[in-house]
Amino acid sequence: MESCYLKAWRSGLLEKRIAGSLDILGSCTLCPRNCGVNRLADERGMCRIAARVEVASCGPHFGEESVLVGEHGSGTIFFCGCNLLCVFCQNFDISHSEPESCTVLDDEQLGSLMVSLQQQGCHNINFVTPTHVIPQILAALPYAIEKGLTVPLVYNSGGYDKVSSLLLLDGIIDIYMPDFKFWENSSAERYANAADYPEFARTSIIEMQRQVGNLQINSAGLAERGLLVRHLLMPGALAETEEILRFLAENIAKECYVNIMDQYRPCGNIFDCNLLQEGVEPGDHKAALKLARSFGLSRLDQKDFGKLVKQLFRT
Repeated sequence: MESCYLKAWRSGLLEKRIAGSLDILGSCTLCPRNCGVNRLADERGMCRIAARVEVASCGPHFGEESVLVGEHGSGTIFFCGCNLLCVFCQNFDISHSEPESCTVLDDEQLGSLMVSLQQQGCHNINFVTPTHVIPQILAALPYAIEKGLTVPLVYNSGGYDKVSSLLLLDGIIDIYMPDFKFWENSSAERYANAADYPEFARTSIIEMQRQVGNLQINSAGLAERGLLVRHLLMPGALAETEEILRFLAENIAKECYVNIMDQYRPCGNIFDCNLLQEGVEPGDHKAALKLARSFGLSRLDQKDFGKLVKQLFRT
């Protein structure tokens, strides 16, 4: 299956999207924070990133979902900064980074990085925390395409996205992989200072599904196009998990590919959050899987730990 962005590049659609998205940076409203800062003039809002992307790390990643990892890994690019800034973030130093504490790249350099990951054998380019750098990703794509990029693009976000910004990516992104973190406004406010998160997560995931549909997996077991939703189990929040899974089954599709993650651990800046000092209850993951199946969700990601260990030792 040909990656979406190649057709968009040939048709001239990609060029139009680049022009439209760069204008937004002059008074940034890319995400629900609507900071309104002029990032082109080096002003910085909640995400702490100005006109150029900042990258913390990149390389083949074998800890992602099996349908992304394959034999050679998912080509992850971890962007610095974040528009959500959860207090429990497992990449706290990256998401809460100081300006230019990471590697600053221009559009051509970002495009070259994508191609480098493909040359290393990665099955896709996995943009981690990309919401605040959509224009820069779009602007880098022509450089990458001209150098031979062909693998699928993965938009790996925290779910705090705006439909208006996602429309810039329609026909460009192959695989959407949002996390649906909170169902209750109070939880989103307490842990991310974003009481409106649940509403934006619901509308953005519906839009992602409209654009790419259910996850399509080829004969090699690799995802080529579609939606994959992650949900991180949180301490004392199984009731929220239940509502999120119900929403996916009833409003997205029972065929929605879902990864229910049990990897929460106390980290970040959770000193004022007593509940977050504890881990997830041992039975919560099994309970969540049971809930998912009760709603008709059957495409649930399962980690192949034997394969993961084998790949890690091989690298």
